[in-house]
Amino acid sequence: MLITRMIQAPRPSTMAMLLRRMPPDCRKDILGMKVDAVGLVQTDLPNLFYLADVGVKAGSVSAVELHGTCPQHINTIGFFGDTAAVQSAMKAVKAQAKASEK
Repeated sequence: MLITRMIQAPRPSTMAMLLRRMPPDCRKDILGMKVDAVGLVQTDLPNLFYLADVGVKAGSVSAVELHGTCPQHINTIGFFGDTAAVQSAMKAVKAQAKASEK
């Protein structure tokens, strides 16, 4: 299972919701950067770590685990950065997920 979404020009209220789901140490880093876009990837835990690495290598983004109510089965990672970098990260994640299906 893989669900992806991209938010371009996130509004302050959207960023506030995302920040509430982050570990405190990551929150400080994200607050200190300019965020033009957010890429969201929801998947199981092994894929989460793997795809986080794929995304960070593909674009100059910060990857942050976003905590939900089911941390042992389904998790979400957020890629934060400028629009082009987030697009690159998301493209690489989707390509890798598609390749893994084969």
